[in-house]
Amino acid sequence: IIGEATKNLSKDLKVKYREIPCRDIAGMRDKLIHEYFGVDLELVWVTIEDKLPEFKKQILKILKEIED
Repeated sequence: IIGEATKNLSKDLKVKYREIPCRDIAGMRDKLIHEYFGVDLELVWVTIEDKLPEFKKQILKILKEIED
């Protein structure tokens, strides 16, 4: 869901929040869904454990800014 959602963000939003790696997120989504060149489960786990919590903080910050 996250990968697909990043594909639907406006260009302006992507430019304003360049710290969000939208292209990488969408690319990982594509690889997982279509199993391009196999799926590295260790990489998926590291992403879940290490990257997702920070990503959540970034998204919550952006949502707060947008709402204000």
